[in-house]
Amino acid sequence: MAAYRYCEAVTALQARNFSYGIRLLPEPKRLAMSALYALARRVDDIGDGELAADRKKEQLLATRALLDEIRAGSVAEEDTDPIKVALADAARRFPIPLDAFDELIDGVEMDLRGEEYQTFEDLRVYCRCVAGSIGRLSLGVYGCEDPKRGAEYADTLGLALQLTNILRDLREDAGNGRTYLPADDLARFGCEQGFARSTPPAGADFTGLIAFQAARAQGYFEDGLRLLPMLDRRSRACTAAMAGIYHRLLGRIAAEPESVLRGRVSLPGWEKAYVALSGLAGGRS
Repeated sequence: MAAYRYCEAVTALQARNFSYGIRLLPEPKRLAMSALYALARRVDDIGDGELAADRKKEQLLATRALLDEIRAGSVAEEDTDPIKVALADAARRFPIPLDAFDELIDGVEMDLRGEEYQTFEDLRVYCRCVAGSIGRLSLGVYGCEDPKRGAEYADTLGLALQLTNILRDLREDAGNGRTYLPADDLARFGCEQGFARSTPPAGADFTGLIAFQAARAQGYFEDGLRLLPMLDRRSRACTAAMAGIYHRLLGRIAAEPESVLRGRVSLPGWEKAYVALSGLAGGRS
């Protein structure tokens, strides 16, 4: 249907890493995942956009109302919002835990409040909202032989991906007045001055900070990837591809910590495609 095609176009245009994985899914799951991504992208764009804070809050509230419509089964096929129509159809076909979208919105609202994180446990709450939620939504489409344990692993894998994102975007976030790494860790490594420059803070053990965070993320990757054997082959390939791209990105950051202060670290398209094909072949990258 046209609504799904719109969501696929959004995914193809804006999903730098996500799209490599979902291409590996059979069509019904691929379409459902594109609908999930399109709404998640809308929520992220509200949070990162140029609107005034009050308008952002209004749009996030409208998104919660959209979710209520889908839960109530009251979305008409002729509705003019293609993302709403596609997600409503996907929710009829798959047991998607729509409440996870509410958690994603909670995470964006934390950003709007300028919330900072004193401890890693504080940061974990945020990561569960903005990344673990996507894992749990995806699991609703994939299916899983042990849904409870699968959701726990999906949360953990989301934590690994989000920690990698935080390291990758350290300089960009600093430029936007955001600091996600826990204040306790910044103090431990002498990095309380922040990351507004292309060089580490004077006297700081910046390399030690990145190594510590990368090792933490690596541990969560190892634990979260225990989800893979619980999925069917194509869903496993999709997850392995997306996780593999971020895992390689983490490796690049760990090998050259100061690169995150000079710009966004990324993988070339050919390497992302290689990782995706490795996932389809049953490998882990």
